[in-house]
Amino acid sequence: MPIKLIAIDIDGTLLTPEKIISERVKETLLKAKEAGIKIVLSTGRPLPGATEYLTALDLTNKGDYAITYNGALVQDTHSGEVLANHTLDINDFYRIEEMSRKVGVHYHTTTQDAMYTSNKDISAYTVREAMLVNMPLKFRTVEEMDESIAISKMMMIDEPAVLDEGIKQLPKEFLDRYTVLRSEPFYLEILNPSASKGQALKSLIDILGLTPDEVMAIGDNENDLDMIQFAGMGVAMGNAVPIVKENATYITDTNADDGVATVIEKFALID
Repeated sequence: MPIKLIAIDIDGTLLTPEKIISERVKETLLKAKEAGIKIVLSTGRPLPGATEYLTALDLTNKGDYAITYNGALVQDTHSGEVLANHTLDINDFYRIEEMSRKVGVHYHTTTQDAMYTSNKDISAYTVREAMLVNMPLKFRTVEEMDESIAISKMMMIDEPAVLDEGIKQLPKEFLDRYTVLRSEPFYLEILNPSASKGQALKSLIDILGLTPDEVMAIGDNENDLDMIQFAGMGVAMGNAVPIVKENATYITDTNADDGVATVIEKFALID
């Protein structure tokens, strides 16, 4: 069955190690779009953090979509309209904030519009994330947080060794309550249990009237795993973590060697 939609992770997949889209990958994706294939960027970033790449790939028109916040939102990239939404509320904030203090790691909170931290000794990784995804960063005490807040995701962030120790202390009840993803050695993402890239991809193809057999998903890290498992053709990058490779239909080249272009040329752009 021909591929009609390709979901592509950004960091470690679409982007080279230098954080750019190579010319070959760009040209391949533009050809795929011209051939009528939906190209959907699927990322842990908010929409503003993906806009640069969406624009470069001509993916900001009516009928273009993105999966953001690791599946918490499915959005129309032209209008920003939310088509599917799985968020956290203030009670989740209190629970996750308390757990972060208990296990001794920094954390921050992300909405559609801003990032918030209650850590007075703000983590350098929080600052890094705010700059990376082009979001304003605000300090709020726990008491100052808006009780009506809709949280796209929360993140426990710290030095990898510190985060490793913190994760070991997380109780099973906590892990079972949320979708918990290690997206980087220094990031642990915590989302609504219905939020994941795979769940968001299912919501999107249901809206578009497609089936999993018509979908290719490409990624490199654990937060891409259920998306890769859901798609009819799940593709692991050559630089992917072992568990992603183990669950993939196909392993392509690394992000340094245009792996996204390689697999699309081989399986989607077929004359």
